[in-house]
Amino acid sequence: MTDENYNFGRCGVFCEMCPTGNGQIKTYADELLRLTKNGYSWAEDNVNFSFNDVWEGLKWISAQSCPGCTNIKEPWCEVLKCEKIAEIESCLLCDDISTCSRMSYQRDRYPFVLEHHKKIERIGLQEHFKEERRKSKNGVTLIDIRKW
Repeated sequence: MTDENYNFGRCGVFCEMCPTGNGQIKTYADELLRLTKNGYSWAEDNVNFSFNDVWEGLKWISAQSCPGCTNIKEPWCEVLKCEKIAEIESCLLCDDISTCSRMSYQRDRYPFVLEHHKKIERIGLQEHFKEERRKSKNGVTLIDIRKW
């Protein structure tokens, strides 16, 4: 993949749309930690949980990050074990995307990858990347487009 496309997983998921991948989770956890540490001391005696536990949880959430699967080898990612992935930029370019056993997780969790595969046949991979980046900059997240 080219440097400008590093935020696209080989499987076709756009990492900039992920709240962890784009930093939203860290930002919100940090802000919630800041607001509650400074604004809830009055409530500590009136709740049946520990604010320290909440704050430790927020610190843990804030410390989590995802380097993106194109930057590291994720041991759990079946896509990166595929023999074809070394030859193609993305599973979105592979004719076997709808039946490949290595893509079953993505098809179940992110079924839009099949629609994206069809779209790429029409407009090409680079145009698809540009469209996904535009959507992301307009605030669209994976949570918005994922079918639950």
